Amino acid sequence: MMVQSLDVLITGGTGYVGRQLIAELLARGHRVRALTRPSSVHRVPVGASAIAGDALNADLVAAAVKPGDSIVHLVGTPHPSPAKAKEFQQVDLPSIRATVTAAQRTKIAHLIYVSVAQPAPVMRAYLDVRAAGEALIRQAQLTATILRPWYILGPGHRWPVALIPIYKIMELFPPTRASAQRLGLVTLHQMVQALVRAMEHPPPRDTIRIVDVPGIRSAG
Repeated sequence: MMVQSLDVLITGGTGYVGRQLIAELLARGHRVRALTRPSSVHRVPVGASAIAGDALNADLVAAAVKPGDSIVHLVGTPHPSPAKAKEFQQVDLPSIRATVTAAQRTKIAHLIYVSVAQPAPVMRAYLDVRAAGEALIRQAQLTATILRPWYILGPGHRWPVALIPIYKIMELFPPTRASAQRLGLVTLHQMVQALVRAMEHPPPRDTIRIVDVPGIRSAG
């Protein structure tokens, strides 16, 4: 079935997931704009339109948005760790707040937000900020898809590969199976394909869809 070409704005489009996502969207015929810091404009993949701006400023985000857009919000602190709690508050939370405010003003079609698997036993500060981002989306009553990966395996992000045998064992036993699946690893390819699928097949208007790790894996 042919998928209609979409107008897509990506915040955080020059990062780990964003560059791969932009390449895939362009290959599928979508029209992509990337809001990025002026110093990173040169990193926007060829074929996408680069918009220099501040993703933490709702006015600047709104200026980059068009009515009917799909927005993919990927802004976030790279390589999250417990030591980066301050950055989560200074970057991750203000950026999704700005995107939600801009989306409300502009009457977008669909917001896609990359959150994190919940609940989880570690990274409390990171989980709290991402949960707050989800709450902002719900309060705004936007049409949205929220994806909840735990860790995305890819270039420069491979250390958890050593844990795969432990995951396999945990999935064998009923008491630990649900946790192992919810906090499972996904590949960068699976994540990009899940984002594309979410965008091309949005949820019903004014509803929020949650895609957890098993759902992300199924896309790839």
